[in-house]
Amino acid sequence: MKILISADMEGATGVTWPADVLPGTPQWERCRHLFTSDVSAAVTGFFDGGADEVLINEAHWSMRNLLLEELDERAAMLTGKHKSLSMVEGVQHGDVDGIAFVGYHTGAGTEGVLAHTYLANSITGVWVDGVPASEGRLNSLVVAEYGVPVVLVTGDDRTCEDAKGYAPAARSVAVKDYVSRYAAVCRTPARTAADIRAAAREAAPLAMRHEPVQAGPFTVELEFDAEHLVGAATAVPGVEHSGVRRVAYTSPDMYEGIRCFKAVTTLVSAAVEEQYG
Repeated sequence: MKILISADMEGATGVTWPADVLPGTPQWERCRHLFTSDVSAAVTGFFDGGADEVLINEAHWSMRNLLLEELDERAAMLTGKHKSLSMVEGVQHGDVDGIAFVGYHTGAGTEGVLAHTYLANSITGVWVDGVPASEGRLNSLVVAEYGVPVVLVTGDDRTCEDAKGYAPAARSVAVKDYVSRYAAVCRTPARTAADIRAAAREAAPLAMRHEPVQAGPFTVELEFDAEHLVGAATAVPGVEHSGVRRVAYTSPDMYEGIRCFKAVTTLVSAAVEEQYG
């Protein structure tokens, strides 16, 4: 049994504020340990449940946040940027039986601690075939095309609620309760580590590859906070102006869909000015 952990940071224990997740800040240095604790607890729990191999894919910002030296020694970690499938890199090789979304968060324009989709700001909403789509939903559609189930989700309570819509059978752990985008009632790392380990142990038997799900084509729509970002996004072939501050594109499958999404967000990010967005 091989488990892939897609590890994001906004949904980690104790994280509530931009400085907690921005590389180079003192708060980020502190929260790296909390993030690593969550991920390592998941690794240990999966091995408790019978996993033979656990690969962690670093999925936050620079993708160089986890402390390798503090992880369960049985894990391996894929770290660094410029990966074909970004947050779920590794799922495409045909040897992954289940995936865990650890440290995840809710999508842009919704309630949740540090809620966003790919970009920290600028995107105010994302929909797939008309359904609001968080990073969790987007990534779940990608991994389904490889027959890999989502078996565990951790983050704030709103993230766990969101996961019911795209991975209803998955185990979930709320490490904090949403108060506002920048405030939460947080559980201690000792408690969350124990909860995540127990949930991962229960989730391990759910890691059973199934027939790939080919549900495309998919229509993805994005809404921005400024109209000029539409111009940046529509530089990508196939992406069209679909409404006020909105663009949309249709892809035959979610493999192409997420790659187009990456291209759009890269160009949009480059078009954002420091003060006025």
